[in-house]
Amino acid sequence: MQHRVKGRILSRRSGQRRALLKTLLGSLIMEERIMTTQAKAKELKNFIDQLVNKGKRAASEPTKRVSLLRELKTKLPSEASMKLASEFSKRFESRKSGYTRVTKLERRKSDSAEMAVIEFV
Repeated sequence: MQHRVKGRILSRRSGQRRALLKTLLGSLIMEERIMTTQAKAKELKNFIDQLVNKGKRAASEPTKRVSLLRELKTKLPSEASMKLASEFSKRFESRKSGYTRVTKLERRKSDSAEMAVIEFV
């Protein structure tokens, strides 16, 4: 049984999975729309909501700004964390959650993987 097991394994070890998610999160924030497999998009959706909320808190609470930005920079590239704290905090100030949308696409021809587009609303 797999009680209390969270997240998808994505056919990778934990370090590789963490690096993959970090680069996907950075690409999503910088490009605002990426095409990837459906499993990766669903896994990414869980993390992006938490990071946008931290970016909003960093913009609204000046006393905790430095510590929140430092925490964001450990999970994201530096340009992406600054963009998250500045642009996205203004863009999503009226929303509490649900910042992204996952749209299913046709299967990939080479290996028939289920593809999806994840984008900001």
